[in-house]
Amino acid sequence: MKSNDWLHGFRHSSPYINAHRGRTVVLTIPGDAIEHGNFINIVHDIALLSSLGVRLVVAYGARPQIQSRLDQAGIESSFARGLRITPENHLPMVMEATGGLRAYLESQLSMGLVNSPMHNARIRVSSGNYVAAKPVGVLDGIDFGHTGKLRRVDVAGIEKLLELGHIVLLPPMGYSPTGDAFNLSYEDVGSQVAAALQAEKLMVFIDDQGLVDEDGTLVRELTARQASERLAAGTVTGHDASLLQAACDACVKGVRRAHIISYVKDGALLEEMFTRDGSGTLVSGDNYEQIRQAKAEDIGGILELIQPLEEQGILVRRSREMLETEIDRFVVVERDGTIVGCAALYSYPDEGAGELSCFAVDPHYRRGGRGDEILAMVEKLARGQGVQKLFVLTTQAEHWFRERGFLPSTVNALPGPKLASYNSQRNSKVFFKPL
Repeated sequence: MKSNDWLHGFRHSSPYINAHRGRTVVLTIPGDAIEHGNFINIVHDIALLSSLGVRLVVAYGARPQIQSRLDQAGIESSFARGLRITPENHLPMVMEATGGLRAYLESQLSMGLVNSPMHNARIRVSSGNYVAAKPVGVLDGIDFGHTGKLRRVDVAGIEKLLELGHIVLLPPMGYSPTGDAFNLSYEDVGSQVAAALQAEKLMVFIDDQGLVDEDGTLVRELTARQASERLAAGTVTGHDASLLQAACDACVKGVRRAHIISYVKDGALLEEMFTRDGSGTLVSGDNYEQIRQAKAEDIGGILELIQPLEEQGILVRRSREMLETEIDRFVVVERDGTIVGCAALYSYPDEGAGELSCFAVDPHYRRGGRGDEILAMVEKLARGQGVQKLFVLTTQAEHWFRERGFLPSTVNALPGPKLASYNSQRNSKVFFKPL
């Protein structure tokens, strides 16, 4: 590693730090992760996130710890439908194992040794009866006993703790109004709590780098619909299927993004949250709004969007015929069947440059960060085409582009073909951004 690599990385993480401050993130951590040697690094990363103002909820599992406790007592476990059957005489050992883990996690998050990442962290950790549960009941003639499923989340109680800066710790246990305790699936707790809180992210830890294909290739991104299709086709099985289902369920219920990441790889959590490419698998909701490559049928919507800006002199006029020949250069934001944003990328491969052009967002939708999302997609496409620097000509949005890393330049810095067609009467300002 070069001596200044850390400086470059730290500077480029600042937009992500600002974006996550004050946002709620739910971490779903299996009991296997807690026993792994890398877990201490995860604890340090949790402390760092907390210090950066991220509101954290940690839903943890205890399956290996429960199994170990039952084995010590010489009790054999039974499973059905992927769930542990919990007879009443097993419940004290289940509670002992989960309670012991809770105390262990609180102790790890309370560390403050000098010369350690936890020094002066002063993290407050809270837990309690924030999850109401009910019994699974009898399925296929099998009585699941004190195995339960989540019934209700005390959102107000959790929110109050998060506002105070506490990390909320949720065991895989739920309680009923009758005073009964139930053994829950930690994946389900994490997913449903994230949905109830309308969390920004659900982070799901797994023993692999993320979700992988049959050939071992990491699946970088999936929509909730694509995830459901994989589950229905049986291409994802076992515990991986349970984790993917939890991520999918959270996104369907309003969580913006779920991430499946490794608990084995040091720094996977920070890499997923604070770098552009991340480290694991991203599952995103199938919202009625999407950013995508433009198609021929979008031309009418693009014309309707850009016409007012052309009339104001903000954009150069484009005819329908021009759009028809250049539609493959465009990306659009589609919201409920309506085009509410667009941009085009024109490449100049001989000079390693690309032009961001015809950049427009409907005035009614400019406060939702759509401009930033369009810019991010154009930059991604540009990198894929080998573009090393992106430039834009603007008469009205100088400060918007400067705030996003574009630097003032001169007309003479434009690629030759663009320089030849430059309209001096518009007197557009030139800005470049290195990619």
